[in-house]
Amino acid sequence: MGSWKQGIWAATMIGLSASSAMATALEIVTTTTQVADIARHVAGDQAVVTSIMGEGVDPHLYKPLASDVRRIMSADVVLYNGLKLEGRMGDIFERIASRGRFVRAVASGIDQKFLLVPEGQEGHPDPHVWMDVQAWMAATQATAIALCQANPDGCEMYHANAAIYAAELISLDEYVRQVIASIPSKQRVLVTAHDAFGYFGRAYGLEVRGIQGISTESEAGLADVNGLVGLLVERRIPAVFIESSVPDKYVRALVEGAKARGHDVVVGGELFSDAMGKPGTWEGTYIGMIDHNASTVARALGGTVPEQGFRGNVGSAEDPS
Repeated sequence: MGSWKQGIWAATMIGLSASSAMATALEIVTTTTQVADIARHVAGDQAVVTSIMGEGVDPHLYKPLASDVRRIMSADVVLYNGLKLEGRMGDIFERIASRGRFVRAVASGIDQKFLLVPEGQEGHPDPHVWMDVQAWMAATQATAIALCQANPDGCEMYHANAAIYAAELISLDEYVRQVIASIPSKQRVLVTAHDAFGYFGRAYGLEVRGIQGISTESEAGLADVNGLVGLLVERRIPAVFIESSVPDKYVRALVEGAKARGHDVVVGGELFSDAMGKPGTWEGTYIGMIDHNASTVARALGGTVPEQGFRGNVGSAEDPS
């Protein structure tokens, strides 16, 4: 074969190889549905994204299955929240990273100064950073950077997708501020099953009280329940909230305790805390999850909320995107 033919052959094979590499979608495995949502927005149609934990799953207590470990080991990219949210899976991530697998925590993109550290929990920041939309924007950027490292050929696209998604999150953040600000100031108290809403409260001006701590591994005591009952009665707070991934027994106890002391409190609705809603629904997206939470809280505590929330999608059967 002549030298010019060899050159054409080599160039053709290089081109085919590059096209083949771009045509092969990244296999991305994530822990929570929130992280999976970021990955899908940033990677677009150049990746297949699988979340280990589904709707209603408590990541604090999740015990990985052997099939989960196999899925993680075979992935091109593994993304997780970090900050010990996935508690029992931390050792697995360390082991597979030491074997050269590509593993990243999306919360690593959030400035350490931003993190909330509960009293008596030094060195253990609150992991529920997605509750502040601006923080989740930083996690989105961290995801784009991670995918660039895993697949440099797609870097321009990842950053472009992240910028488009960030614009949507800015609008969401503005909506949440608007509806929470409409709650009468004396009623801006959010009482839930566990302390998953600290970042939400700080960002949007709510006092937040959880019956359990930042991890559902901690048990609430009688003193915790009685203390919150006293708060509800004294400040005439109209509603408390259950969570989709946490049993509601303690919240129901608050309602009964307040009633016994002459103050009627209602369950204002179910909030999505550690997991998003059902796949294929509006609440099964990150934007829909936060929209649902903000709209539900504001409405139950006396605020003014559009009938179907942000973009008119709360409660819709399908994800409009």
